[in-house]
Amino acid sequence: MANAPSLPPLIDNPLASEFFADEATGFFMGNLSITFSSARVDHKSDPGSVSRVVVGRVVLPIAARGGAGGGALRFVAENVVIRPGAFLTRRH
Repeated sequence: MANAPSLPPLIDNPLASEFFADEATGFFMGNLSITFSSARVDHKSDPGSVSRVVVGRVVLPIAARGGAGGGALRFVAENVVIRPGAFLTRRH
């Protein structure tokens, strides 16, 4: 990538929001929009009913989605073992 623009320095923000998601619920193209959800239990009854609740969305503009997608795929290929019917587990 001889003509790739240089990126400005990355400044870490330890107060940036962070969330946990059980799944990537939906994807939409144009700008790449990924919706994440997590199982939540309503404890008003016993046993409590379980719902899938949206916990966050990530939207990447068209220019950024190639790098992010490629980086995510490389990370999964190098670090995750996928077994049929099993949860994703990190390689040791």
